[in-house]
Amino acid sequence: MYDGVKIIIGIIIFLVLLLFPAWYQVGKAAKVPDPKLAEKALKAEQCVEPKLFMKTQHMKLLDEWRDEVVRSADRYYQSSSGKTYYKSLQVTCMDCHSSKKEFCDQCHDYLGVVPYCWDCHIEPKENG
Repeated sequence: MYDGVKIIIGIIIFLVLLLFPAWYQVGKAAKVPDPKLAEKALKAEQCVEPKLFMKTQHMKLLDEWRDEVVRSADRYYQSSSGKTYYKSLQVTCMDCHSSKKEFCDQCHDYLGVVPYCWDCHIEPKENG
């Protein structure tokens, strides 16, 4: 094998370039978001559903609300706690979670998610 040394050097260079991004990021994990709740949300102590459900299933819930409101004109949601809520992103959700930047965007940016809520809804104006 005449070019064995060149092949081995090429493989080493390839592996270094391939693994460089992983090595570069070792120990540099992004800070976990800490969404800021509005005073009204802090006083309520619970959202439409329990915290874990809302963290993992809020988009599914909002999609269901959208479909039920638009297709069936069903405007009210009864939560697992028995309380009834008006199905509205802007009226119900944004009433307690009033800062899109300090609440929604923190988690969505951390996870690299681009929600399409604001394609149809009016994006709330940030104070300050």
